[in-house]
Amino acid sequence: MAESRPTQPVRPARPVHLLHTAADLRDLPRGAGVRAVVMTMGALHEGHATLIRAARHRAGPQGQVVVTVFVNPLQFGAGEDLDRYPRTLEADTELAAAAGADVVFAPSADEVYPGGEPQIRITAGPMGTLLEGASRPGHFDGVLTVVAKLLHLTAPDIAFYGQKDAQQLAVIARMAADLNFPVEIVGVPTVREEDGLALSSRNRYLSAPERRTALALSAALFAARDRLAAEEALRARAASTGHPAQDRAAALAALGEDRAAADAHAVAYAAAGLRHGPSVARAAARAVLEDAARLEPPLLLDYLALVDPSDFTEIPDTYEGEAILAVAAKVGTTRLIDNIRLVFGAGRSGPATAHQGGTGTDTATSDAAASDTALSYGPASDAPTTSATTPPTTPQGPLGATR
Repeated sequence: MAESRPTQPVRPARPVHLLHTAADLRDLPRGAGVRAVVMTMGALHEGHATLIRAARHRAGPQGQVVVTVFVNPLQFGAGEDLDRYPRTLEADTELAAAAGADVVFAPSADEVYPGGEPQIRITAGPMGTLLEGASRPGHFDGVLTVVAKLLHLTAPDIAFYGQKDAQQLAVIARMAADLNFPVEIVGVPTVREEDGLALSSRNRYLSAPERRTALALSAALFAARDRLAAEEALRARAASTGHPAQDRAAALAALGEDRAAADAHAVAYAAAGLRHGPSVARAAARAVLEDAARLEPPLLLDYLALVDPSDFTEIPDTYEGEAILAVAAKVGTTRLIDNIRLVFGAGRSGPATAHQGGTGTDTATSDAAASDTALSYGPASDAPTTSATTPPTTPQGPLGATR
């Protein structure tokens, strides 16, 4: 299922400053280059390292890369895992240094929230009430409040976030645009483990049987991508014969596509000239998740949603353009999320068009494209542009890796 991740070259760790107060960070010389920030909650893994390497690449040798490590209490709801969230600052500092960070900023809760939880917070608006926001009320308000504070404290020119948390990336980009933050927001594609599971700090909580079940999340996304690609390829071949629409089924048989001709749904799709990509993708993903619900231990689905990247509302079956297929589920006591970006209809004919708040540059037929680019949301415009940060990522990893 998953391709091997490219081996990163081994290099000596950079000297890194470990700072705990905003005053110390202000006193640190910035140098002549740009400052890039990567925000984390610690327990760093290869997904975070990919973000740091992308930041290092973009900042260049004269720039400065700051990695924040702060477990934000505002984004944990009742019954969530704030107390058991891993704190591994020493190991995090070593990983950050090896990936190219200059500074690790690890403030205390009192430093970030002097006087206790803030009375004034940033709200994520309607987009913050959907999907993750519906499952975790108030979560994105907590995320945006701490991101805003950390952007003020670190004062970066560029901030990097993983596309695995696609909705989080979208609301942060929206906040930066709507509130005129003078920072460029860059989304970096996901990093996956060898078996396809998106890297997450929470993967460590999975037992071996739970991990086998958890693989259904990425398997469902890849099934949707592959089914969509097959439908589009069949449609293209049917159209290429030059036969009228009503004769395309016969044309397929004449081309030797006996297996395709035997697939009534595929033949009807090709012969009628209709585009049902969203329904095809949803059905393929849901079939995998329904099978996983019967495993032991079972996968308990929270949501499977195919959404418009601009506002995270569900797309109709007639939709053409980019969309995000997102899934969240619990296996045992561990809640996991994943997503993939798909392109439907006319949007597939050329390079992917970036939406405001979008999350990637890969297409349904080639996740590898995401390894060459990252979406960039500039401070002066709503619309993201493609930034050639060339972050080192796994070819199969379509979206996000930061949690």
